[in-house]
Amino acid sequence: MPGAQERVLRRRIASVQNTKKITRAMELIAATRVVKAQQAANAARPYSEHITDVIRDLASGGAVNHPLLAPATGEGRVAIVVLSSDRGLAGAYNSSVIRAAEREIMAVRSEGRDYALVVIGRKAETYFSFRNYDIEASYTGFSEKPTYENAREIAAKVTELFSGDVDRVELVYTRFVSMGSQDVTVRRFLPLNTGSSSGVDDKTGASAAFEFEPSGRTVLEALLPRYVESRLFAAMLDGAASELSARQRAMKSATDNAQELIIKLSRKMNQARQDAITTEIMEIISGAEALGSDNEHDDNLILDHLNADPFPGLHGPAAHGHTR
Repeated sequence: MPGAQERVLRRRIASVQNTKKITRAMELIAATRVVKAQQAANAARPYSEHITDVIRDLASGGAVNHPLLAPATGEGRVAIVVLSSDRGLAGAYNSSVIRAAEREIMAVRSEGRDYALVVIGRKAETYFSFRNYDIEASYTGFSEKPTYENAREIAAKVTELFSGDVDRVELVYTRFVSMGSQDVTVRRFLPLNTGSSSGVDDKTGASAAFEFEPSGRTVLEALLPRYVESRLFAAMLDGAASELSARQRAMKSATDNAQELIIKLSRKMNQARQDAITTEIMEIISGAEALGSDNEHDDNLILDHLNADPFPGLHGPAAHGHTR
């Protein structure tokens, strides 16, 4: 019958094994989803970069007066868009983004300006609301599988803020580089920086000539809303791929740690079982020795009894001296 310590260790091993099954399943699920998320992020990135280049080329002339191209005055509020996840168990993915957003908020406050916080993902919403930050808008429920409609809804809110009293919009998200590398990025989202363009030859400094139909102004006014949506959608796809990649690594690490803990607990249980068996053997040996000494004592008593005179009165002095 196992001892108390062995029973406790058995229960702990069973609990860790169940946890290992869960973390292993989550690792496999994240591994299957991260491939599609990576492909979606890589597919969306060229479009967002090219539309940014086209808008820079169109706006470089300065002939279009659009609210999204209004230069920062340094007087209004600063909007900070934070991309986090809806679920945890993703390592340092959420904490890294949240810390970067907090640093931006502190920098804005140090300038004596106010901020407008737009959070995407339940983790960021819970963190900032618990610490009494003013949240302008929050969006949850699609961090792993964002759609273009989600990006369009958020872009409409960001455009509304920028057209109001917001002077600058900063985007805080995690850029997907590879399966083993993701970078927390703080990027100027609005207004668009028109100081550089991909149409400029780095060697000669000559700008490529473009012809637009019907006109550059019309094309620019039509593309600017698409620019906001596409850049935000690309960032959301990067965040989804980074979240799944971080979750896969975290769950693999948890599975490996669970396996190591199972090995350590199994060794302890074997040691406890060996100690219990050794104790039982020692008790059996001690009992056998005690029983052997008791039997020897009983045998001596029997021999003494057999060697004793059964008729001590017949052999005494009175029996020999009483004669007629």
